Amino acid sequence: MYHRMGQRKLNRSGAHINAMLRNQAASLIRYGFVTTTLPKAKELRRFVEPIITTAKEDNLARRRKVNRDIPDRAVVQYLFEEIGPRYISRPGGYTRIIRLPNREGDNAPVARLELIRD
Repeated sequence: MYHRMGQRKLNRSGAHINAMLRNQAASLIRYGFVTTTLPKAKELRRFVEPIITTAKEDNLARRRKVNRDIPDRAVVQYLFEEIGPRYISRPGGYTRIIRLPNREGDNAPVARLELIRD
């Protein structure tokens, strides 16, 4: 039995996965979308949805909590001023995954993760 399965391995160390997710989350919030492989997109969705839920209400404790997950302060400010209020009435499901044609070269499944416009 494989109880309490964590995140996908993605053939990386734990620190590398955390760094990758933090940077991709910052890009997703900054640009509104990110194109990556399908397993990374699914993992990024699990990482970023709770961050957006936290950003719905703006106070110092929540900003500090998000600052631990997102390395860029300008992105955190944009998250709390623009993204959080946009989804204030939405109870989750802030992103969508759109499958794209497989990548040439290694035939990896590619997807686009984007923020839903409300």
